[in-house]
Amino acid sequence: MPAGSESHPYYPLGANIVGYSPNQSPVLELLALASGGCTVLLGLTFAVASYVRPALRMADRIAILWFVLSGTLHCFFEGYFMLNHKHMASAQDFFGQLWKEYALSDSRYMTSDTLVLCMETITVLLWGPLCFVVAYLTATRHSLRHPFQIVVCMSHLYGDTLYYATSLFDHYVHDRPYSRPEGYYFWVYYFLMNFIWIVIPFHYLYQSMTILSTAMKRQHESGDRQKAE
Repeated sequence: MPAGSESHPYYPLGANIVGYSPNQSPVLELLALASGGCTVLLGLTFAVASYVRPALRMADRIAILWFVLSGTLHCFFEGYFMLNHKHMASAQDFFGQLWKEYALSDSRYMTSDTLVLCMETITVLLWGPLCFVVAYLTATRHSLRHPFQIVVCMSHLYGDTLYYATSLFDHYVHDRPYSRPEGYYFWVYYFLMNFIWIVIPFHYLYQSMTILSTAMKRQHESGDRQKAE
């Protein structure tokens, strides 16, 4: 049996995870607090957006909720990982325990994996702040909303695709699984929680491309009419 295989619950069992200590809080308590925090954040964001911009369309308010939620998770939750990745295995604060629970589906977050660390650092420093920028541009109905929205959505689609591809490649080609064998960890934590950042960004990417394409078409038609006159 590989050294250290009995010292932690992560896969592969022989992964070098130094200083691991089990979470002190129950899983349901962690998930309930995380869900409650997200609910409060979304409620406050919706209330502020509705108060400041009462004429804003419901679709735009929902977009603001999405980008504020994404920006908050990127900057704070993923920012925690960026700053504390060397000590994740022993962490007992709220974010640390959440990461240790999620890492049961991807142990790379316990080993300071190069790709995961670099990807999360870029997300924290660039894509997280840009999510807040898109939320602001949406609230103010700024003309730059859709160009920035395309950039942010493409970053999510690219990052998620790379995240899936590298993990699955190691699993099926190198026989190096990062998720525990229980289906719950793979399908709920690893697949579903990340797939959300493919489905929703794809929707907003399509929306922005459609709007910009329509605007350009109208501009070209207007120019053609002016030339004809």
